[in-house]
Amino acid sequence: MAIKPTIYKLNIAISDFNRDYYDTVSLTVALHPSENLARMMARIVAYCLNMQDNITFTKGLSQVDEPDIWVKTLDDQITLWIDMGEPSADRIKKSSRLAPQVKVYSFNSKSDTWWEQTKNKVQQFSKVKFYQFDWSQVQALATFAQRNMHWSLSISGDTVYIAAEDQACELLIKALT
Repeated sequence: MAIKPTIYKLNIAISDFNRDYYDTVSLTVALHPSENLARMMARIVAYCLNMQDNITFTKGLSQVDEPDIWVKTLDDQITLWIDMGEPSADRIKKSSRLAPQVKVYSFNSKSDTWWEQTKNKVQQFSKVKFYQFDWSQVQALATFAQRNMHWSLSISGDTVYIAAEDQACELLIKALT
């Protein structure tokens, strides 16, 4: 019998000063059995950074042909493809053919090594943008995880500030070039 995902529910007040976007969203997020809390929290932050109409979490780790997050038009065309972690150059090439805009958010301890090994292979894909979250900050954010969460999330410049009940942290976003 397969292990089922763990469900997390969030209410997030988003203030994105970079895009003048302000909203409150309710999310239901599934933590895949092979996924850790740090990855799930990084996915949630990436979702908030790209908040717009028709943005959705996909089946992610359960479906290797899909990104972690995408935006689709009403006629099912992918307009934004978001991968988390350290995808292969082949996956990045494929995603750049499938969507006019692609973003990759790298976040773990091997992120720097992955980027050094991959950047020369992927910089030819002009519609792909690469970002890195600080691993220690993502780990700190993972300690916020509860089955029901209420966040206030502010985005300003290259920093995300997250406040949850009696905890707060910041997460720096580094654009990789």
